[in-house]
Amino acid sequence: MKYTTLGRTALKVSQLCLGTMNFGTHTSEEDSFAIMDEAHSQGINFWDTANRYGRDVSLGFTEDIIGRWFAKNPSKRDEIVIATKVYGNMHPQDGYPNFSGLSAKHIKWAVEGSLKRMQTDYIDLYQFHHVDRSAPWDEIWQAMEQLVREGKILYAGSSNFAGWHIAKANEAAKRRNYLGLVSEQSLYNLTQRSIEMEVIPACEDYGLGVIPWSPLGGGLLGGVLQKIEDGRRSSEHMKGRIEAMRPQIQAYEDFCKELGESPAVVALAWLVHQPVVTAPIIGPRTMTQLTDSYRALELELDADALAKLDEIWAGPGGPAPEAYAW
Repeated sequence: MKYTTLGRTALKVSQLCLGTMNFGTHTSEEDSFAIMDEAHSQGINFWDTANRYGRDVSLGFTEDIIGRWFAKNPSKRDEIVIATKVYGNMHPQDGYPNFSGLSAKHIKWAVEGSLKRMQTDYIDLYQFHHVDRSAPWDEIWQAMEQLVREGKILYAGSSNFAGWHIAKANEAAKRRNYLGLVSEQSLYNLTQRSIEMEVIPACEDYGLGVIPWSPLGGGLLGGVLQKIEDGRRSSEHMKGRIEAMRPQIQAYEDFCKELGESPAVVALAWLVHQPVVTAPIIGPRTMTQLTDSYRALELELDADALAKLDEIWAGPGGPAPEAYAW
């Protein structure tokens, strides 16, 4: 396994992040345990979840599964950098207004719930799942500083923030002499490169590590045309997405054949090659999906290969404002 630091911190994390979104919904608890065992054995020490994952079964169910794994393997807890999230409503009933967002009250309540479900006394990276435009940053940072003092969290990160939100958050933290955001979890893959305009420049300037979610573009970069040819079905929604991008997908899959690599591996490797990326989130439903991803850390994409991928999947044209103005 290869390791890097999380943004400007000294925290060392694996260059692949184990995403747990499928645990409990599409992947049984037994299979989830096996995947966590395998990831740990291979040195994947960076695991991502969220308090609302598993909600199709029950609110917090994925964190419950992780907690039972930690309870079964207590000596391994400190070997794992666990990241979870706060924002969404976790109250089982509607009509209670303080059980969502980033108010100090909700942050305190939510962190206690995550700690209890995951059977741990601290969270390594506590991420804001979405920006809360109604919450003042002084309130948010005061709440987070208190959690750091109590030893309940170590670092704060964001998810789905714009570059402007990152700037506002870290400038407010700077005024308080607080570390602020150390990471941003964004939608980022060859088919979705809009964060290159504003978010990535902000992350580079403020020293945030980028943690891409949906690195395979929801399946579009996973060899989808070959799967259809092999008779594997796709939803009507996926079929529409495929048709909208068929020329690019075909060119991409043809290029991957020239490289002798699977499309999924090439997509992950491309992200690993981006300097600001800490670790793409792999969200395996099966053990095979996990083990196949290891190849992405070994694959070296030379300048010609990277240029070809840019040709097939053109980005926005660089950082703003150069991407759209002189």
